[in-house]
Amino acid sequence: MQRPRASLGRVIDDLGATLLDLAHGDPDRAGDIGGVVIHDPLDHPVLPPHALVLGIGVDAPDEVAALLRTLGRQRAVALVLRAPVPLTDEVRAAADKAGVAVLGLSRGAPWSHLSEMLRSLLAVGDVRVDQAESLGGLPSGDLFAVANAIASLLDAPITIEDRNSRILAFSGRQDEADAQRVETILGRQVPERLSRVLHDRGVFRELLRSDRPVFTGPIPDGSGSQTLPRVAVAVRAGDEVLGSIWAAVPGRLSAEREDALCESAKLVALHLLRVRAGADVQRRVRADLVSSALEGGAGAAEALERLGLANRTLLVLGVALDERRDELDSATVVQDRQRLADAFAMHVSAIHPRSAAAAIGAVTYGLLPGSGDKAESRAVRTLQDFLDRVGDRLPAIAAVGPVAVDLSDVAHSRSCVDRVLRVLREGSAHRRIGRLDELQGEALILELRDLAAARGDEPAGALARLIDYDRRHHGNLVETLRAWLDAFGDVVAAAESVFVHQNTFRYRLRRVAEVGECDLSDPDQRFAVMLQLRVLRI
Repeated sequence: MQRPRASLGRVIDDLGATLLDLAHGDPDRAGDIGGVVIHDPLDHPVLPPHALVLGIGVDAPDEVAALLRTLGRQRAVALVLRAPVPLTDEVRAAADKAGVAVLGLSRGAPWSHLSEMLRSLLAVGDVRVDQAESLGGLPSGDLFAVANAIASLLDAPITIEDRNSRILAFSGRQDEADAQRVETILGRQVPERLSRVLHDRGVFRELLRSDRPVFTGPIPDGSGSQTLPRVAVAVRAGDEVLGSIWAAVPGRLSAEREDALCESAKLVALHLLRVRAGADVQRRVRADLVSSALEGGAGAAEALERLGLANRTLLVLGVALDERRDELDSATVVQDRQRLADAFAMHVSAIHPRSAAAAIGAVTYGLLPGSGDKAESRAVRTLQDFLDRVGDRLPAIAAVGPVAVDLSDVAHSRSCVDRVLRVLREGSAHRRIGRLDELQGEALILELRDLAAARGDEPAGALARLIDYDRRHHGNLVETLRAWLDAFGDVVAAAESVFVHQNTFRYRLRRVAEVGECDLSDPDQRFAVMLQLRVLRI
């Protein structure tokens, strides 16, 4: 079965921050994109269903409106125009009637960048998650291959850096440079003293302002010698600077090599965008597959097949941040969740190469092959080892579901994991790992609380009378009853827990029976009031 290639919403999610803006329309209304077509005003090709059309050179409002009407008849998904998009009333009306979304390509962003990125993104859904692609004849996202290719063009060692001067990739022949370059490679970061000199010389400022290479002369390294000169060029996608390319050179580049460096920057931009989008797409595809498998619906069998877990006995594991830490802000929580998910995925893949893990909401679930009487115990040890490894850096809780033999068992096991994680997060159990067979009672109490809250239940009967008495007389009969029930009727232990004499406690207990009009020797009445105390959170 052929998988959907990509939806318009996904394309906007992946490229929207850099290349594309949704100018008008609903990206979720359209189906999967069937292909990318360049509009040619001198030709009228038959478009594939749900085509994404690149309207190169179309900018007049009447031309845009006419093209939208044509695309609507051919069931196109969207039209991409160069920003700013001429959104007149006529254009909006034509887009709404045609059911075609209108996107704007950022100023300065080449149409070739967009075409290449769309080709890469649309190929993701048709291939396995790990299948490699090619951009400019080089493996997609392989920045080290790109760096080596540029080094061959310039005959100089190359580094590719992000906007914060962190090394993303580097070429060979770095030993031909200088000690500062070697230190940069080893530390994966431009040294602060070198960065400060470049800043003082205005190199970074010039990089941000110019699309041509920037040359800077030798820099003293503090040991009596100097670095080689550097030439750098910014890597751009539209108006956004993604990073830069740096070459250690003996002198200024020739005009031909400067042009080659500028062209190389365009290729690096494609690869950087692909790395950014590809990581998100890969993560999202795997999360979709894991989610489908855990839901146990019509797509569960196919999802497990694509994950390589079909016809296997599975264990469902779950980890989540212990978010009782009130000092965390939302941004930190999101970042920590992703770090936890990545660490857990690496951990379970080391345990079993056919395992799968993905973050779904606040929980990262793992599907781990396993069978036998000791399977759950082994899974608990796996989780304990993981929690020990992350330690206090990412305080987390974890749960193991029962062994899943078939598809329906997988969904049930996921439900058990969710219930256990909630007990660990909200309940009184002071532990970090659990299974439902150990914590079912606590899980039922939490679910009864949900039911009582949804119904708006309030204390009634004996408990309501005791609460009313305590409120009017500043008494402590509810506290006395709770302590006695928690101590299983042991007056000595109960009195110690509320710091009163045993005789005082016995007197209060008699008042509980009198005021509450209840018989504490009746097990049904005891259970009823105990359940109210637990569920209604008095």
